[in-house]
Amino acid sequence: MFTIMDGKELHQWLKKQHPKVADGVIFTTGDVMGGDTQIFLEQASRPFLPKPFTADELRAIARETLKQLER
Repeated sequence: MFTIMDGKELHQWLKKQHPKVADGVIFTTGDVMGGDTQIFLEQASRPFLPKPFTADELRAIARETLKQLER
């Protein structure tokens, strides 16, 4: 049986179960203006892309995230 969870719940689960994986999370959201979303993204300290985004933007943020993980 599968559990349905949103991105916030998934990130919290990853932080507990697989912290190294959680360090590589990049969020995408269509709700950067919502107060709860802004607070969560600040607390998560992970990069994010507002929707819609381009393939170039995704590649750039993925490269930067990978560089940070290598340090």
